[in-house]
Amino acid sequence: MMAFRKALLAATVLAFPAAAQAQQASGFYIGLGLGLNWLQDSDISLNLAGSALPRGGTASFNPAPAIVGSFGYAYGNGLRGEIEVSYRVNDVDSVTGFGNANGAVTSQGKVRNYGVMLNGFYDFDLGAASWIQPYIGAGVGVMRHNYESVLQTRTVAPADVVAVIGSEWLFGYQAIVGAAFPVPSIGPGLSLTAEYRLMGTLDGSVEANRTSAGTVRRGDADVQNLNHAIFVGIRQMLYTPPPAAPAVAPAAAPVPSRSFIVFFDFDRSNLTDRARQIVAEAAQNAQRAETTRIEVSGHADRAGTVQYNQRLSERRAQTVAAELERNGVPRSAMFIQAFGETRPLVPTADGVREPQNRRVEIVLR
Repeated sequence: MMAFRKALLAATVLAFPAAAQAQQASGFYIGLGLGLNWLQDSDISLNLAGSALPRGGTASFNPAPAIVGSFGYAYGNGLRGEIEVSYRVNDVDSVTGFGNANGAVTSQGKVRNYGVMLNGFYDFDLGAASWIQPYIGAGVGVMRHNYESVLQTRTVAPADVVAVIGSEWLFGYQAIVGAAFPVPSIGPGLSLTAEYRLMGTLDGSVEANRTSAGTVRRGDADVQNLNHAIFVGIRQMLYTPPPAAPAVAPAAAPVPSRSFIVFFDFDRSNLTDRARQIVAEAAQNAQRAETTRIEVSGHADRAGTVQYNQRLSERRAQTVAAELERNGVPRSAMFIQAFGETRPLVPTADGVREPQNRRVEIVLR
């Protein structure tokens, strides 16, 4: 399993080497998308031994359904890597060229694309309150490009039938732009997704033949493969944290003797009037009792990135230390530290605002 995760991470880093770090969901997930695929017109060039007939033509296709499934891992910093399988099939609309007048031919057949891609993504963090999470992605892999009985048949004499009927595994690539819409009310870790995918392969060479005036000439045909698709789907995280405990109003929580807790407003490091009273009480106790060490520990809730919350908890700890010093406690007696969002009083999911976790703890030892 570790080898799989390392392979996915390598693909993600290759795709987005300079992506910013953002606090995101982490863990394994699965996804499924259904959509509509447009296969661009393909120039077809016949390579048939002994044939002097025009060899160039064009195939055009009708839009058709497509499906994509994925299994991936989110790294908790906005980066994701996944393995994808996909299937597309498009019916032929027309085959023109090869020296035959457009009105004197019929066309038939279909082209299938199916294969495996290794994708890397970056999810943009718009904040805990956002209802949408945009993302971009890129992938590489292999695709089976299959011309299934693609025929141009001349309906007037002399008879002439061009047939492209082969398939080939080709190197594939794709670019992806999409957005996820979390729906926790339906299921924990569940998101709806909508995306556009541009998928292409290297030009291929597949089997072909031409029957003209009773003579069959065999060879191959050079073809092209570029697809546009729009998908809607679902993504399910395979693990989600337990629901957060109900929030309570910020207040001095019951703490052991000689311990004090100072609470802060959301995304703030300044002291409220009540917080100043608690700091003053702690300073008075430190001066009255035999205190050899005063621990000042800053904390933050999980709304925001890990890096931002670490800095916020440091600012809170420094604010309380300065207030203790103003109340007569020497800074040399203090041990100041910050834990960011790593030591919550109330465990919560990522992105949840929890008043009891926005605090500084003062412990007199």
